[in-house]
Amino acid sequence: MDLKAQIQLLIENAPKDGRTPQLVAAIAPALNAIAQNLGHSNYYILQNLDREWVLTTLSNRGNPQQQKQVVYAFSRLQDIPASYGAGLDPQVIATPMPVTHILFQLLALEPVDSIVFLNSNLAGRNRTSGTQVREVEIKRTDLQNLVKQVLQRNSSHAPLPPDIA
Repeated sequence: MDLKAQIQLLIENAPKDGRTPQLVAAIAPALNAIAQNLGHSNYYILQNLDREWVLTTLSNRGNPQQQKQVVYAFSRLQDIPASYGAGLDPQVIATPMPVTHILFQLLALEPVDSIVFLNSNLAGRNRTSGTQVREVEIKRTDLQNLVKQVLQRNSSHAPLPPDIA
């Protein structure tokens, strides 16, 4: 599904409360701009059977107390390391999701600090795996700030609710 169709689906599935579809439409350019730079229209997200995203805790090597919670988004199923258990562990499934929907959900996922998009490049070869993987980290706070900027530029709309991002 192309990015335009993904955005339209987000708008159509937004709560019909009189405001949310307009807010989604207003932030659509920001979601679209980020999604275009990621390189794929769909990514696989690891989920448990309750459809909760699998979080990975990363620690700073120099300061182990400094941690962050990330979700990995894989451009291809075969790029998911066996250590994650997708396909092996019946409790973990890899679910394909539209990239704009992943970004939209990131806005509200409080325990998640970032989503790390892993993009395979079959043209660039690596001695060990045969592919090169480019990582792109999207921080939730950066995405929230971008959305706030977009909404402030469009301040001709109705006042924004305080909990939008």
